[in-house]
Amino acid sequence: MSSNAQKKLTPAQLEYQAFVKKREPKRPVLKNCLRAFLVGGIICTIGQVFQWFYMTYFDFTETSASNPTVATMIIIAVILTALGVYDHIAQFGGGGSIVPVTGFANTLASAALDHRSEGFVLGVGGNMFKIAGPVITFGVFAAFVIGLIAVVLRGLGGS
Repeated sequence: MSSNAQKKLTPAQLEYQAFVKKREPKRPVLKNCLRAFLVGGIICTIGQVFQWFYMTYFDFTETSASNPTVATMIIIAVILTALGVYDHIAQFGGGGSIVPVTGFANTLASAALDHRSEGFVLGVGGNMFKIAGPVITFGVFAAFVIGLIAVVLRGLGGS
């Protein structure tokens, strides 16, 4: 309960809370953190390998190799989602599979697959953008605010 300090609990409610707390399974926090670190690290290492590949074999610079690397990782995540493999990776790795761009690709692909029976426009497109819309909106707004702060700080600094 978030408002325990404000609300007086009856003895029966207190007894029930103690009962539930004793029987609630303990979460393996350290194990979950290690799994997330492992899975997120593997995903990022694979991304580094692709960036190295593009820099070595296609003569990209480190900056210009980033775009095809991200596109490759997104394509791999969508394919793994369509095959049902990414769900198992996410079950094992938890937050480690969500944080990289592959997690966002998985979310969009899952929404598209879940609603494909409703048609391409209203089913796939509509439900994909229900998920992507807030993320994109937040990204654009955050970039605007950060840009505004940078302009104000430059103006105050006199450069």
